[in-house]
Amino acid sequence: MTFEDLGLRPRLVRKLTEQGISQPTPIQMQAIPHALSGRDVMGIAQTGTGKTAAYGLPMAHNLLQAGSKPDPKTVRGLTLAPTRELAKQIADNIDAYVRGSHLKVGLVVGGASINAQVNRLQKGTDLLVATPGRLIDLLERKAVRLDAARYLVLDEADQMLDMGFIHALRRIAPLLPKERQTMLFSATMPKLMADLSKAYLNDPIRVEVSPPGKPADKVSQALHFVEQAGKTELLIEHLDAHREELALVFTRTKHGADRLMKSLDREGFAVGAIHGNKSQGQRERAIRAFKTGELKTLVATDVAARGLDIPGVRHVYNFDLPNVPENYVHRIGRTARAGRDGRAVTY
Repeated sequence: MTFEDLGLRPRLVRKLTEQGISQPTPIQMQAIPHALSGRDVMGIAQTGTGKTAAYGLPMAHNLLQAGSKPDPKTVRGLTLAPTRELAKQIADNIDAYVRGSHLKVGLVVGGASINAQVNRLQKGTDLLVATPGRLIDLLERKAVRLDAARYLVLDEADQMLDMGFIHALRRIAPLLPKERQTMLFSATMPKLMADLSKAYLNDPIRVEVSPPGKPADKVSQALHFVEQAGKTELLIEHLDAHREELALVFTRTKHGADRLMKSLDREGFAVGAIHGNKSQGQRERAIRAFKTGELKTLVATDVAARGLDIPGVRHVYNFDLPNVPENYVHRIGRTARAGRDGRAVTY
């Protein structure tokens, strides 16, 4: 099956072809036809399987068909994501689908200038990607309106619940029209999220291409039992065996990430760190350096467990176990992306 077979506009198919994307993934094959028809969709799929295109392409298809421009300060399609990194990745992907068309893609996240975001929202936005906290700030400033939004997407909805965004969702959702299409996508399906779907989705079609919480098949997983004091030494030994390959290392705390980064730096590794105490600029620079290979190792808290789509990551190390069991699946989903093999090691 091709994207043309799914009924997408030729313009979108061409954009995908330019990016080297010719075959839809299972979640895209199942979700896109329902999304194009206007059904509410609840999609469950592993990380790295193309969920963004599964909802982004149908929204772009329908808005391209509409042809008109949004009114000032209005939004036509809203995607909510739990972290800045994931929001930026979503916005970049959707922008690549619609580049060269009249559609405008916007991004609003914390850690960046709110005044610049206010200015960008003035002329209206076709597809807005936002973190909930910053969106509420902008709503309170009356910089944006949601009463014209035809689409609402909750991406990684389970993590939004973990991070306490349920109250933000309860404030944001009523500001959208009742007559809208709502899509919810995630890799895991805790009971709380199933309850959430009943509150926000209308007779949704459930699309599930893998059991909730199942890691990608191409990740080889290993476990080492080691005293806390010996973890750094063991990590250095493991990293030393593949200094030229990209490795992502997860710690539980921000301070732990900084400490570990300094230890690795002293051993001569090209290493950086990202966590919630870093500014948005610092986080983006570190991720950019990691993508280009300037940094070979990136130490991160669970802020990077979702939203980092870097196909070149060959190794994931769980220096500390995650606080939330489901985050294990998301962490190791940073490797073995786009059909490649990967390796996950847990201490």
